Amino acid sequence: MPSVTRPLRSVLYIPGSKPRALDKARGLAADAIIFDLEDAVSPDEKAAARETLADAMAQDGYGARMKIVRINGMDTDWGADDARAAVAMGAEAVLLPKVDSLAQLDVLAEITGDLPLWAMMETPLGMLNAATIAAHPKLHGMVMGTNDLAKELQTRFRADRLPLATGLGLCLLAAKAHGVAIVDGVYNAYLDEDGLRDECVQGRDMGFDGKTLIHPAQLAIANQEFSPSDAEIDLARRQIAALEEVEASGQGVAVVDGRIVENLHVATARETLAQHDAIKALEAEQTQ
Repeated sequence: MPSVTRPLRSVLYIPGSKPRALDKARGLAADAIIFDLEDAVSPDEKAAARETLADAMAQDGYGARMKIVRINGMDTDWGADDARAAVAMGAEAVLLPKVDSLAQLDVLAEITGDLPLWAMMETPLGMLNAATIAAHPKLHGMVMGTNDLAKELQTRFRADRLPLATGLGLCLLAAKAHGVAIVDGVYNAYLDEDGLRDECVQGRDMGFDGKTLIHPAQLAIANQEFSPSDAEIDLARRQIAALEEVEASGQGVAVVDGRIVENLHVATARETLAQHDAIKALEAEQTQ
C-alpha cells in the first residue's frame, strides 16, 4: 500500500513548455510540482515541451519537491511518447488525465513499469469507478479535476461546492480505503485569498491531503491550511502523554480537556505529529 505521509499540502501546476516557469519553480515553497504536458501545452508545442521539460529535469534543482509529470491521454497522438519521456527524465510519478477505468492505467503501466501512477479524477464515469481505480497496484495518488468535472456535470458555481460533493466524497472514500494520496482541485480565482482559504479549509476538513494550485501566489495559504495548527500539535502531544501515563499506572481513564482519550485518538495524534515532522523536514531542505 503506498505511503501518504509525504507532505502534499501544495501541488503546483507548471507548464512543461515554459523554461522560465520551470526555473522559477525550483525556488517555490511547493510540496509537489505537476509538470504539465497536457492542458498547458498547445498541440503544436507538444513535442518541443517534452524536450524542454527533459532539459529542466536533467538540470534538477527541485530538491525534495515531488516531481509529477502529467502526460496526455493514452488515446491521443502524444500520450505514449509522453509516458516514455517521463520515465527517461526521472519523474517520480506519472499523472494520467481523465481516468475512467482500471484499463487505462494498465495501458500506461505497460510503458512506465514500476513507476508510481497518479490519476486525474475529472469525469462522471471516473467518479463511479473511483473505488476500482484506487485499487490499481501501481496507483499512488489521485488528483481531483474539479473544473472538468463541473463542466461534465453541467453545474453552476457555488462557493460551497455542493454540486461536486458526491464526486469529491466518492474519490475520498476510494483513496482512503486503498491508502493512496488524494489532493483537491484548483481554485480558479488565484487573487481571491479569502475564497482560496475557505476552499482549503473545506478540503482539509473533508480529508484531502492538499490542494492543486495554478499560481505561486496560492502556495502560502495552502501550506498553512493543510498543516497541523499549533493547537492541534499541542493537543496531540497531551493526548499521547495522558494515555501513556494511564497505561503506565494501570488504572484510571485518560482525559484531556474534559474528553476521554482512547487508542484511536492517540493513533490520530501520532499521525498529526508525524505529518508535522515531515513538513518541517521538507521546509528545512527547501531553505538550504
